Amino acid sequence: MVKTIGSLLENSELGDQLEIIAVLDGYWPDFELVQDPRVRYVHLGKNVGMREAINSGVRVSRGTFLMRMDEHQMVGKGYDIILTRDCQPNWIMTPRRFFLDPVKWEAMDLPPVDKMLLKIRGKDDQRKFTGSETPGNPDLMIEESQAMQGSCWFMPRKWWDEVIGELQVEGYGPLYQDSHEMVFKTWKAGGKLMVDKNTWHAHKHRSFPRTHNNGTKENPSNNEACWAYSLKVWEPYFIELQKEWNIK
Repeated sequence: MVKTIGSLLENSELGDQLEIIAVLDGYWPDFELVQDPRVRYVHLGKNVGMREAINSGVRVSRGTFLMRMDEHQMVGKGYDIILTRDCQPNWIMTPRRFFLDPVKWEAMDLPPVDKMLLKIRGKDDQRKFTGSETPGNPDLMIEESQAMQGSCWFMPRKWWDEVIGELQVEGYGPLYQDSHEMVFKTWKAGGKLMVDKNTWHAHKHRSFPRTHNNGTKENPSNNEACWAYSLKVWEPYFIELQKEWNIK
């Protein structure tokens, strides 16, 4: 968390207009928190899970744009100016994604993710919506995508308030399928999911150990129920979209 906040502060070009809200989901960190007038902390008292943690951060935010970050990410110089410049009123944007080595704290020498396709994968109770990495168009610096990882997204606050509302916990549970929920809601409202290659973020590579839980005993993730609920709500609409996209 500390290095992520440091990267956001160091690479911001918004000056005192930047607002960082670090949400502590029911735990007290064993490290010193960053002290900066642009950084505020919200402690939730008990573990509520990622979805409600995001909702809580948004509720106390004051900006005209929202950007969500994981705890282990770095960003490119001027990320905030670029995203506010490029984002349209009905878009969710995600920056070009590189892979982070959290030990060396540097982007790994691997190709970035510029686009993702939306798929349904798995069988029986493992069946779920998922994003599949695919090459983007090198001639487009802002390109439409069908899915995103969900670790970093950006949108106008007005779009969140009027279209997303909040991340729903009932049915989905506390953790997963959040990016798909937001993107489906956005498409339903006539918006788009776009990748902005004019800036970037680097997210911890999957080869490194997880540092967050998959639910708790008191607040279990219930992954299979989450995946099934998401399919129940959105699969009929996804089938319609596949016809529009001419996907068989």
